[in-house]
Parts: sequence; structure tokens; C-alpha cells
Amino acid sequence: MEHFSIKNTGSTAAKTPPLEGGGASLSTKSLSIGYAKGKFKTPVQSDLNLELFPGEMVCLIGPNGSGKSTLMRTLSGVQKLLDGKIMLDNKEISKYSQKELALKIALVLTDRVDVENATVRDIVALGQHPYTHWLGGMSEKGKQKINEAIRLTHLEHKKFNFINELSDGEKQRVMIAKALAQDTPFIFLDEPTAHLDLPSRVDIMLLLHKLAHTTGKAILISTHELDLALQAGDRIWLMSEHGGVKSGVPEDLVLNGTFNRVFENDAYYFNTTNGNFSMNYPMTKKVNVVGDKTRIYWTFRALARIGISVEPDAETLITINNDGWNMNSQTYKTIESLLKALSDSSLSGKT
Repeated sequence: MEHFSIKNTGSTAAKTPPLEGGGASLSTKSLSIGYAKGKFKTPVQSDLNLELFPGEMVCLIGPNGSGKSTLMRTLSGVQKLLDGKIMLDNKEISKYSQKELALKIALVLTDRVDVENATVRDIVALGQHPYTHWLGGMSEKGKQKINEAIRLTHLEHKKFNFINELSDGEKQRVMIAKALAQDTPFIFLDEPTAHLDLPSRVDIMLLLHKLAHTTGKAILISTHELDLALQAGDRIWLMSEHGGVKSGVPEDLVLNGTFNRVFENDAYYFNTTNGNFSMNYPMTKKVNVVGDKTRIYWTFRALARIGISVEPDAETLITINNDGWNMNSQTYKTIESLLKALSDSSLSGKT
């Protein structure tokens, strides 16, 4: 599985002045979500008690089919709730008109953006639709919000390009800019990194984290990028299948075992030491490994792939230093040569 670390650059740059709308509140009380057909209801999740805080990026993660998209659509008012309440600024969400909701919540879905003859600025300007007169007039303040949204998403040099001239990562930033131009206190994004390569996924996650902190908005994203969510999310909503949603700081959910319980699987496990998922290979032999910490990590991975576990009581010792991997008085310069030697040797079985 891909693993990518987000580096803390230690920047001391001044924060961008927040757009309007920060400080609003959204919470759920005994919320039940799912699907209704006539009198028949099919709940996906029940008894959800959640809260979104201003100025935080929350990552909604969980197994496929657990209800992430359903929760996102329900919280944004697109889909009706089955039971319970969603409170938006101390008022039930069902009491809002569609226009009123558009002033509170901006929703970015996973659909690809391909609009002929529309520039980046044209798309971003659509975010101002809730504020425009029915004749189509836009205020100077609205134009300023559009320009600010383009600046915050680093699209100034692309604003007059046609949308179909952009990369997938740039198109996703355009949709984030459109949500910013809508200038709501809440921005919900359903799988914002879908269809993107790894560098673009990291770029989008960092951008959203920065925007939450600099604008004071509450940003909620559903994502399958578990390792990036653990690094970039201020808070995790961890959804299990029919088991509700656990909310907490990422590190707490890892250390208290919640993360492992939700993603428990015979084929892989969540490695609390390095923060990513490791495959469960059948282990038939064992060695002991000591030495350089970084090389040990990658050596562990390679050994696991060929069914060798690392245990301190193993008879065979591999010592890693600047010269390479030392085993049985032989030095191997690469992991590949070490693996070949291990395959040709007779190791004691795993006990």
C-alpha cells in the first residue's frame, strides 16, 4: 500500500484573513441515516451524535459500504434523514430552504468536471450563485470573493484557461475554489482525491488542511486515503459497518485500538508503529535483525514478503551497518542479494 509522509515545513507566514462565515455550529442528535421507500426504511447507520468545529478539517473514513457518502449527503441536506436531528446554528436542517442551505454548506462531489467553453473563473464564479439577483447581477464584493478563492487555491495563472485544458488535480482545485467562493461556514467534499495521482492527493489534502485553519471554516471530507487522513486530519470520524462513528484525534484512535478494530481483516492489519497497513503474509521462518533503524524497516518489509518474520530469539542474526547486511560472516550490499542468500539457506522454522 502507498505510504506518503507530509512534512512540516515550519512556515511562519501570516495567516490569510478569514472569509466570512466562520464560527457556525453543526451537530447531530441520535441521527439515523439510510434509505426510505414509502413506509419502509433501510437504515445504514443509527444513533450518530457528532459535531463539527470551526477551523478544523475532519476526515470521514471507514470500510466500503459503511455509509460515508450517505452521511455526507444527509448532513448537507441532499438526502433526508431517517430519524434524529441535524442542528445547524441551533436550527433543524429540515427547517432551512435550499437557498438558505446554500449559504451555509458547500458540497463538492466526486463527479469529474468537463464543461466545454467554460474557463476556470467561470466555474469558480458559480459558487456565488446563491448571492446573485435573479437577473444575474454580481456585486463587487462577490467578484472579490471569486478572486480570493482563486488565489487561495493557487489558480491565478490558470483562471482564464478552459476547464478541459487542466489536469485532474487542477480541476479538483477549481471545485474547491468554487466551494470557497460560495463562502459558507461548512465545506463538505466527497472523495476529493479520487482519480488523482499520489502527489496531487497529497497536495489536495495539504490545501484543505491549510484552508480550514486559515479561513476558520469547518471542512469535512470523506476519503479512502487512510494514511494521509491520519496525518492531515485534525479529527477523524471513523465509521464502522453498522457500528456507528467514533470521533477523535487521529493518534488517540490509533493508540486505543479503535482503528485496528474497524479495519480488522485476515489479509492485513494496521501497523501502529508506522501508521500504515501491512499485509499478513504466512510466516514459516524467522531471523533476528539489528542495526540502522531506517534499513531495518525496509528489511522487515522485504523479509515478510518471503515469509520470514523478525524475532529476537531466532538463531540467525542479520546485522545492518554502513557496509551492508552481515549474515553468517558474509556481507550483502543490497536487500535483493540478502533475500537470495536467505532463500538458498536453511533457516530454523518459526516457533
